[in-house]
Amino acid sequence: MFGCLVAGRLVQTAAQQVAEDKFVFDLPDYENINHVVVFMLGTIPFPEGMGGSVYFSYPDSNGIPVWQLLGFVTNGKPSAIFKISGLKSGEGSQHPFGTMNIVRTPSVAQIGISVELLDSLAQQTPVGNAAVSSVDSFTQFTQKMLDNFYNFASSFAVSQAQMTPSPSEMFIPANVVLK
Repeated sequence: MFGCLVAGRLVQTAAQQVAEDKFVFDLPDYENINHVVVFMLGTIPFPEGMGGSVYFSYPDSNGIPVWQLLGFVTNGKPSAIFKISGLKSGEGSQHPFGTMNIVRTPSVAQIGISVELLDSLAQQTPVGNAAVSSVDSFTQFTQKMLDNFYNFASSFAVSQAQMTPSPSEMFIPANVVLK
């Protein structure tokens, strides 16, 4: 029903079902994860009026799991990207995984998905810095990408005196790339 993706790792599609309406994915080596993608596989949709709240859990200094609400997925929004790198020092929130005996090791974080009513999902407030799809982030990415492109292209720059005529090659002046 669900999948979980971390950059540089294989896609996880076998969630551990810990209750009739709750699923978890293990995230080993969570300290090196910046973002996680949670998505529906498309094989089984949510029942009408239902969706899934997505939680992130990591062990605190005492080994006790700290759960934080990241957001949600629904039939209308079947996938979401969450930034988890800044969440590790935050405080936990109320969550539906409370007293469950979920098998875990101390160095493994978990993504939990709880199937709930859409009305309930609308009233929940995710952790503020978990969402990554903002226009400002896209603008920053674009600026950094273009800066890197200019630096890369400039690394091949030669002066006119150093140029050797080559009728089969096209040259673009550096000031054109800068513009």
